[in-house]
Amino acid sequence: MVDRLSSRRVLTTELAAGARFSELETWDQDERNLAAETIFRFVFRSLYRLRAFNGDPHPGNYLFRPGGRVTFLDFGLVKRYTEEDLTQLLGLARAVAADDRAAHRVACEAAGYYPVGAPVSDDEIWDYSSGFWEMLLIDDTFRFTPEYASDVVRRFFLGRATHGDVVKWANMPARWVVLQRINVGLIAILGRLRAEANWRRIAEEIWPFTERPPSSALGRQEADWWNARRHPTAFARSERRP
Repeated sequence: MVDRLSSRRVLTTELAAGARFSELETWDQDERNLAAETIFRFVFRSLYRLRAFNGDPHPGNYLFRPGGRVTFLDFGLVKRYTEEDLTQLLGLARAVAADDRAAHRVACEAAGYYPVGAPVSDDEIWDYSSGFWEMLLIDDTFRFTPEYASDVVRRFFLGRATHGDVVKWANMPARWVVLQRINVGLIAILGRLRAEANWRRIAEEIWPFTERPPSSALGRQEADWWNARRHPTAFARSERRP
């Protein structure tokens, strides 16, 4: 939105150019990986830094240009979270990062996903939800596929056959509904792109409790962009140096 040309009754926006998702799917794998990494960073950096989600992650809401440049369209559905919400989400992220099933259960209970003391094991709770963050458990390249994305959806929404006891006790608090929409949508997008990356290292850049240095070329570009926004004068001086 162009603020100076907008009002309560007039919305002025910029013209965005780029390829649609169907065209991106015909690009080479390196370009698809870059686009996927940008989307992944956008989703989780928005959550952990801004406590906000663009809640409509379908392919029609992106435009693509080479080099991982993505334009995000349609912010009609945005979910904002409180500090308390973020604390609960970080509890889940810490448990996943540590591969700690007992801590994961405690974090799930604190977030309202399960009642305290539900008669299901830590392993059952872990296995039921692991499809959403399995890629973060390994410090190596993980490849999404359409089959993987379909399996995540089946496990989560049709899990009564294979995870009946867990599903019976599981809960979905209203504040997390959009979060699950984002997670499912993101995995579907990455699956269609057959995206490959070391998602663990990217996540460690983004998690507030790790904040590792950039692990990829896009990570370095993101860090430079963010530093320029926080310290515009210092960045301008450094750009003028011979």
